[in-house]
Amino acid sequence: MKHSRLILLLAALLSLNLTPITTVLAQVSPKSLESLVIQQGGRKKPYLVFTEETLCSLSGKTALTLNGQKQDAMTLITGLWMSPDDSWKAKQLILVSNLPLRQHIGLDPLRKLYSWNQLTSNEALAKEITATAETRRRDPKAKLVGLQKEASDVGMRMGLFESLLKGDDFKIIMPLSGNDWMTSAQIDPTEGKEIIEFIDSMRSAWTQNNATAFNQSTDRLLSLQKQVGGLPPDWKISLEVAYQKAHPFRWAWILYATAGIVLLLSRNSWERRGYQIAWLLAGSGFLLQAAGLLSRVLIAGRPPVTNMYESVIWVAFGTILFALIFETIYRAGSFLLGAVPVAVASLILADSQPVILDHSIHPLTPVLRDNFWLSTHVLSITLSYAAFALSLGVAHVALAQVIAGKKPTAILYTYLYKTLQVGVLLLATGTILGGVWANYSWGRFWDWDPKETWALTALLGYLILLHGRISGLWGGFGLAVGSVIAFMSVLMAWYGVNFVLGAGLHSYGFGTGGFPLVATFVGCEILFVSLSFFRKQKLRSV
Repeated sequence: MKHSRLILLLAALLSLNLTPITTVLAQVSPKSLESLVIQQGGRKKPYLVFTEETLCSLSGKTALTLNGQKQDAMTLITGLWMSPDDSWKAKQLILVSNLPLRQHIGLDPLRKLYSWNQLTSNEALAKEITATAETRRRDPKAKLVGLQKEASDVGMRMGLFESLLKGDDFKIIMPLSGNDWMTSAQIDPTEGKEIIEFIDSMRSAWTQNNATAFNQSTDRLLSLQKQVGGLPPDWKISLEVAYQKAHPFRWAWILYATAGIVLLLSRNSWERRGYQIAWLLAGSGFLLQAAGLLSRVLIAGRPPVTNMYESVIWVAFGTILFALIFETIYRAGSFLLGAVPVAVASLILADSQPVILDHSIHPLTPVLRDNFWLSTHVLSITLSYAAFALSLGVAHVALAQVIAGKKPTAILYTYLYKTLQVGVLLLATGTILGGVWANYSWGRFWDWDPKETWALTALLGYLILLHGRISGLWGGFGLAVGSVIAFMSVLMAWYGVNFVLGAGLHSYGFGTGGFPLVATFVGCEILFVSLSFFRKQKLRSV
């Protein structure tokens, strides 16, 4: 009953965009398979989620255009399952995202998708993958970099394609003993005769484009799967299907962006009414994002901050949360104006870079399997990042006024100071809690691990910034410039340690990619600060 009330609330918020618009090549729709439970990566998930995550891992997309028609993930992956013939090997499904690698192995630099046949016949790629395997053989813990890392990623995608074509990934039945589910090919014909018959009838209906027969067979398979048991609760499967379809974070950034545009257009004219509309839009986006985060919590059974994708979403959420709290108190408009670009950029990045920021919900690594410490330490740290991101946004508002030839008001600098205080408090709390958790997990409070070191560096940087303001070393303009520069230490602690250094005990958060984007951001910030500084000097001399 408790979950059913919650599902009704979430359904109202997640009901937007429930039916993705796609053009399906096959006449048979695989929609009836959406709620089929399948095991992958140690987790039981709806078939809809499995297909979208699998196609994204394979091609970096959740829909592809083949033979001039757009096909969604359900159609493509089901086609591989139902009709696994060699024609798939000629379809351009496998992502080669790295431009230097494409140039190195002689592929078309203007394309990113290639067929299995094209890649297996490429001798230069085979040489790179062999060298990578040899490196791993000599040292299983060796960190792959450059072309070796990129070739390894392509090799894994090729392996995934082969596994799909063989049917090895379609694990839909719980075994009598053990944890690994079985595919239809692994089922004992004497014990699972019905399941095998249902799969065979589904394949026959799929190839003959018989929608009625296909739906009947899938309905029987779903019923039989429930009889066998071992499934997650129905409410959790239904919620995950709704979450996967609704794209709440995409709709949230659209609402945030609209709120920001309204704020900009309403300044010095219909300011009060525009502020109210912007509040309504930002508040609606916030509720939608909260519904999406709550959905991930209920689906995963843990706080949504265990990988870079989730932390980016959470920081965007925290930035808007703090902005709305401050706006409730001060009714300034500056907090929302500063928060909206940060939140929109973060959510667009999370939505558009699935190869770099993996959307999938994964089981926790052993060191994170303590929801108390995960909820206190990690949420405190990431919320401090959100407060500092808000201070970055407010600082941009102030420095933009300087560049425009205007003098920011003293109250705007006071607002900036307050956001920095919140961030420092949360970062200090999170760092202390991290030491306690480290002692609990690893038997020591501090060991100068890269993540620990950069968290301390960021904290000291912001403490210097605040004390400089208190002692009179710099005023409001210096505080704004310092807020932008200090955020680079947050970026290093948040992104750099995990995606650039890739070292330390916090290995569960490591990833690759995104460096050009981050480097561009840092370069733009340096240029922005320099421009504001020179503009300030010029205004003084007038």
